[in-house]
Amino acid sequence: MKCVVVTGIPGVGKTTVLNSALEKLEEEFEIINFGDKMFEVASEEKLVENRDEMRKLPPEVQKRIQKLAAMAIAKRAEVANVIVDTHCTVKTPAGFLPGLPRWVLEELKPTQIVLVEAEPEEIQRRRTSDATRVRDEDSVEEIALHQEMNRAAAMAYAMFTGATVIIVENHDNRLEEAVDQLVKAM
Repeated sequence: MKCVVVTGIPGVGKTTVLNSALEKLEEEFEIINFGDKMFEVASEEKLVENRDEMRKLPPEVQKRIQKLAAMAIAKRAEVANVIVDTHCTVKTPAGFLPGLPRWVLEELKPTQIVLVEAEPEEIQRRRTSDATRVRDEDSVEEIALHQEMNRAAAMAYAMFTGATVIIVENHDNRLEEAVDQLVKAM
């Protein structure tokens, strides 16, 4: 079975791209949102009330939750093709935390890592217009830095796992182009 990791910073539209691509893929894939899986674990332990609180947990708590979530996803990937919808890095008050540290990668064993990107200005506009989430108000420069951190982290993850890395551009009003890029890559 395949395990493909699809990443992107909050507001880039990775989940939208994924859901649209799922309809066009020749093989069947199940999308598992890593944050949702982590939230399940953290909620069961009564550590958070919503997903956006998780990035503010102490790093050691986030690490333990990541490992438990990865173990659950890896178990599912034993019997089905899985796309893991996640963040490559997580911006915390203490700095950037790897979204896919060694202990997560060892469990998931991804064959491909996909970075969904957009222009920082596009991401900033999307974040401010999304009333369904409580997101940090980052500057365009902070958003650009976060995407740069994701690129560096993705290559490090690839070196550890042997996975390939591809960048899919998700620009405003060009969703179909991003979907086609993702489908072609997979």
